[in-house]
Amino acid sequence: MKSYLKTIVISSITCLTVVMIYHTWHKDQIIRMENNYAKLVSENSQDDFITRLDAINTIESQSFIEAASYARNAVVAIKAVQVKGNSWKKDSYSRSNGSGVIIDASGFIVTNYHVIEDADVIVCTSEDKREFDAKLIGFDRSTDIAVLKIEASGLDYLQFGDSSDLEVGEWVLAVGNPFKLQSSVTAGIVSAKARNIDIFNRQGIESFIQTDAAINAGNSGGALINTKGYLVGINTAILTYSGKYEGFSFAIPSSIVKKVVEDIRSYGAVQRAWLGLSVREVSYDLSKSLSLDFVGGAMVDIVEKDGAAAMAGLHSEDVIVKIDERKTLSVPEFLETISRYSPGDKVIVEFYRNGQLKTCSAVLKNQINTTDFIAVRKDKVLTDLGFELRDLDSGEKMRLKTNGALVVSVIRDTKISATNMDPSYIITSINNKQVNNVDQLVKYLDNAKGRVELKGFYENWPGDYPYIFEVN
Repeated sequence: MKSYLKTIVISSITCLTVVMIYHTWHKDQIIRMENNYAKLVSENSQDDFITRLDAINTIESQSFIEAASYARNAVVAIKAVQVKGNSWKKDSYSRSNGSGVIIDASGFIVTNYHVIEDADVIVCTSEDKREFDAKLIGFDRSTDIAVLKIEASGLDYLQFGDSSDLEVGEWVLAVGNPFKLQSSVTAGIVSAKARNIDIFNRQGIESFIQTDAAINAGNSGGALINTKGYLVGINTAILTYSGKYEGFSFAIPSSIVKKVVEDIRSYGAVQRAWLGLSVREVSYDLSKSLSLDFVGGAMVDIVEKDGAAAMAGLHSEDVIVKIDERKTLSVPEFLETISRYSPGDKVIVEFYRNGQLKTCSAVLKNQINTTDFIAVRKDKVLTDLGFELRDLDSGEKMRLKTNGALVVSVIRDTKISATNMDPSYIITSINNKQVNNVDQLVKYLDNAKGRVELKGFYENWPGDYPYIFEVN
């Protein structure tokens, strides 16, 4: 019994001692914390200190919440349907799903061309579950951009930001409809800029923004926004070995998208500017052979005769590093920068030749080497029939003393090829209605049914040549 009491007394004394020691230590810590807090408050007013502390804790989350909330209302789900053929009971369809971004209140939408390619019916679903039939206004294969229009008003929309202001490491949000899950938002950082992943097989302009925001099937055509809610890119592709998201997402920069959209809306096609040369990357060994003290730039490979570069005095092996003060330290950066301009624009080119920094001015031209706003039109109604067209330029109009639409190419095994029409045919009328330009012809064809007769001529062949075909 005495042994029991002795054990209880010793245990009690030990516990009491530990509690007293802890209390003394904890009190000292509280006093230190209070003193530190008092010091901070003495340096700044208490209200100001609390305000700044709250701001630090909430600034990122608020930026994400506000930007995401606004962007979700401006991103639509897109369903593209292609009629593949007929069976005894019903039509057979091919469907694809993606996303689109409303870019003004009247219903213009930008998306990826591959989302709606060859679609016969395009349906857009808004955040509030309304469905709209969409019309394809135009597209540009070389950038994978398409512009749609729905009949609506007062829509929420996103404003273009300047993608060139993005910094590697900056937070961005991807908004879209992966796996048909509407209005999904993912976050990531800008991993790199001016990426070329060769998904266009060297036929397009690639200068992607790389992010680690999760992108999956259905996100294509959706918005990449910064934390202020501005549209800085259109989500387009992922790099993957499994077929699913692996941390590498790519978006077309808004600097490219904005120019393409504005041209399609204004002219029906992109008014692409050309410097009249081809370029290649500068390697370490190449930089040494060119007497450069850095590795970078776009080296001029071939200069086209009578092109803008030749007239400006650029030579092979010149290394272009800036255009109008925008750095072009890689081929993708060079292509992205040139894509901002239109035919007729004058630019200042900064380049190295034999190790010496030089400048020159160049007037950019179009694909037929003039400064006119001319572009090859590939509207769906045209390619379905089987040809690609462009307007006559000012020199051709003066020489031929006429307006019209010039046939650039004829697609094999189509209605147009069946008429035996050849490229370089100049269309001047459709069903006895005068044709002054491609836009006018496209509008006629959009509404045509039954027998269609095109009249026109070839510049180097005498006589008039009518071509007749049927439109369903």
